[in-house]
Amino acid sequence: MNEGGTAKRLVLIPARMASTRLPGKPLADIAGLPMIVQVAKRAQEAEVGRIIVAVDDRTVFDAVEAAGFEAVMTRGDHQSGSDRIFEALTKVDPDGKAEIVINVQGDLPTIDPQTIRAALRPLEDPTVDIATLTVEIEDEQEKTNPNVVKVVGSPLSADRLRALYFTRATAPHGAGPLYHHIGLYAYRRQALERFVSLSPSTLEKRESLEQLRALEAGMRIDVEVVKTVPLGVDTPADLDKARRILSASSNAGH
Repeated sequence: MNEGGTAKRLVLIPARMASTRLPGKPLADIAGLPMIVQVAKRAQEAEVGRIIVAVDDRTVFDAVEAAGFEAVMTRGDHQSGSDRIFEALTKVDPDGKAEIVINVQGDLPTIDPQTIRAALRPLEDPTVDIATLTVEIEDEQEKTNPNVVKVVGSPLSADRLRALYFTRATAPHGAGPLYHHIGLYAYRRQALERFVSLSPSTLEKRESLEQLRALEAGMRIDVEVVKTVPLGVDTPADLDKARRILSASSNAGH
């Protein structure tokens, strides 16, 4: 787990105000704090490195700083979270001290800090460019749901796959487990730099899955198998669920 050392690791959390399904999402109140601050707190509990929230809105910037976390303003026209975190990286670490960049999505307020830590493990292998996470699918409906992205991977161990493909289809065919991809990434800095310099690839555009750009360019992505899928807050119903979870845990802490 000492890959790079905490001084050489940055956690970057992209926060976009213009969510279509849940406007103003980063500032949605969850157990007395804006959602983006709850995400930053989970990252803080993971103890993996310096935390910076990459924002595109001054009110979010102010809310993050008021809670004692670092924020950096980024452009409002980024097409993806990886473009946003790369702009943030060049602003907050222009000298290139950070060797590992962990991209934690800004809509995972209930994520287990251990899950964030797990994303670093594949990078212990120096041949791995990018690390990410997956969970074995238990729910039969998820296997055919195009909103559940599947990892097609070659098993390296009981809890590690080497990614061969990502798809919205039901794959691979035949008997055996299917894996639900969790969109949390740990990049080597050079891999992130290369990734954002590439044009969107054919399969990326076809599947609407950004990580295929890296695979099509010959980059190696290894995937750590974890136990639970973190709750992504995309709808008012998700927000209610996150509020129940974090209200219960804060009450339990008293």
